[in-house]
Amino acid sequence: MPKPDELLVDIAARVESGQSNQMSLTVVTSGAVITGRLAPEAMWRQRVSEVLKDSADLGEFSTVFDSPAKQDGPPRHLHFHVARILQGVVGVPETGGMYRVAIEDVSAWTVGDFSYSDH
Repeated sequence: MPKPDELLVDIAARVESGQSNQMSLTVVTSGAVITGRLAPEAMWRQRVSEVLKDSADLGEFSTVFDSPAKQDGPPRHLHFHVARILQGVVGVPETGGMYRVAIEDVSAWTVGDFSYSDH
């Protein structure tokens, strides 16, 4: 198992402790490039739960995200809010999505989010 990047763990810990969703980050994980803003896990869970509750087909799954996050040690995941997977010159989805990425699976990263073009 690879050792997670200490700087990335520190960034995730600061996002968690500050309860802020303003840190922009771009990561490469399993060949995908994900760009967006990090959010504390509790905020991310709440937003995912809200989206699922509004769905006629997926509403029953919202309760999975209502339970509090278990924090035992340093963060092990990055929680992206308003994020996109970059594919060529397009960001998917256009409106931004909610992604959870294991820190140990990140092979490269940079502070900030990449712009993309819909044209």
